[in-house]
Amino acid sequence: MIRLSALDDRLLAHRPAAATPLGWRCFQLGMFLLASSALLAGLALLLALILGSRGRRPVLEDRANGVLLAAAVLMVLGCFRAASNELAWLGMGNWLPFFWGFWGFQVYLGTPGARRRVALAVVAGTVPVILTGLGQLWWGWSGPFQWLGGLIIWHIKAGGNPPQRLAGLFDYANIAGAWMVLAWPFTLAALVETRQGWRRRGVVLVIAAALVAAVFLTDSRNAWGALMLAVPLVAGPGSWVWLLPVLLVVLAVIGLATLPWVPAAPQELARHLVPEAIWGRLIDLDSGGQRPLAITRLAQWQVALGLIAERPWLGWGAAAFSIIYPMRTGFWHGHPHNLPIDLAMSHGVPVAVLIVGLVLWLLGRAGWLGMAGGSLFDRAWWAATLVLVALHATDIPLYDSRVNVAGWVLLAGLRCYRQPAPPADA
Repeated sequence: MIRLSALDDRLLAHRPAAATPLGWRCFQLGMFLLASSALLAGLALLLALILGSRGRRPVLEDRANGVLLAAAVLMVLGCFRAASNELAWLGMGNWLPFFWGFWGFQVYLGTPGARRRVALAVVAGTVPVILTGLGQLWWGWSGPFQWLGGLIIWHIKAGGNPPQRLAGLFDYANIAGAWMVLAWPFTLAALVETRQGWRRRGVVLVIAAALVAAVFLTDSRNAWGALMLAVPLVAGPGSWVWLLPVLLVVLAVIGLATLPWVPAAPQELARHLVPEAIWGRLIDLDSGGQRPLAITRLAQWQVALGLIAERPWLGWGAAAFSIIYPMRTGFWHGHPHNLPIDLAMSHGVPVAVLIVGLVLWLLGRAGWLGMAGGSLFDRAWWAATLVLVALHATDIPLYDSRVNVAGWVLLAGLRCYRQPAPPADA
C-alpha cells in the first residue's frame, strides 16, 4: 500500500496547475502505453482529453483552433463529392478527433517539467517496440501475444515486415522507424541529462544503443536520416563547433559511397568504410536500381499533382489515391508518400495550406521564442517535432494512429511553449 502511494505521488509530480489529478495520471499512462496498446492508451487519453477540455476558455480564443476548424469544415464538405464517400467519411477519423486533441491536451503540457515527464513516458513506452523488434529478427518471435484477456494484442511477424526489416509492434518497418526516431531526441536528452546517477544513466545508455540498433535494422532510409538530424538539435548550439564537422565528414563519406557520379577509386574506398547494408540500401542495391517507375515516389507525386490540378478546391476525398492510382498505373499504393501532396489531393489545396501552414508556424514560433535552443528537454521536444514533420515529406506515418496521437501531442506542446521569464533581479 505504501509503495502504491509512493508511485501515485510520483505520477502526480510536475502536474500543471490547470490539469486535474486524474487527467494528469491518465495522460501519462496513455503516453506510456501508446506504442504497446492503441486501445488502452486511447481509453486513457480520451478520459484525459475530456477532463482537460472542461472549464477551459472558448476554443476559438486561440486562432490556431480557428485554422483547424476551417480545415475541418472544408474536409467535411469534400466528403460529399469524394471518389468514395464511405472511405472519405472514414478518413475523417485520421483528422477531426486530433484537432480536438491538439486543444484539449495542451492543459497537460504547459510547463517544462510536464513536457519532460511526457517525454520520458514515451521513451519508456518505446522499450517494448525495441525488444519485440529485436526478438522477431534475432530470436524468431512471432505473435499474436495476448494479455489482459485480449485487451493487449501484439501482432509480431517472425523475420520482420517486410522480411528482414524490423517492425516490432508496428505493421511495417517504416512506421516502427518513425516511432523510434520521434522517441530518439527524448532518449538522447535523458542520456546527457546531468542530474541523474550513473546507474540510471547506464540504463538509458542501453536503451539508446538498442534504439539505434533497432532503427538501423528497420532498413528505413528516412529513419536513418532523422536519427542523424536529431543529434545536433538536441546537443544544442554549444556542441556544434565539433559535432557538425564530424557529422559532415560522416555524410561526405556516405555520399562518396552512394552518389552515381563519384569516380570509381574514391567510391570503392568509401564503400570499404561504410557498411554495405547502408550504402546498398541507399542505392537500392537489391533491385539493381531498376525498380518500375510506377512504384517510385516521383511517379506517385506526379500522378497526385495531376489529380490536384483536376480538383484543387475540395479534393477527391480521403483514401482516393488508393483507388485512382491503380487505375492509372496498374500498381497499388495507399497514399502518395508526401503529406502536403496527400492533403491537397484528398481534401483540396486550401486544407493543405491551412494545416501545413499551421504546423510550420508552430515550429517556427516555438523556435523563435527559444524552444530550439532552450532547456535540454525543450530542445528535444522541438527536435522530435521537426523530425516527425520531416518524415512526412517522403512518407505518411501518421496513418498509424499511435504515431498520429504522438504527433498531435508534440504539436500541442509547441503551442504551449512560452518564452522563459527573465530572473527577478534581471
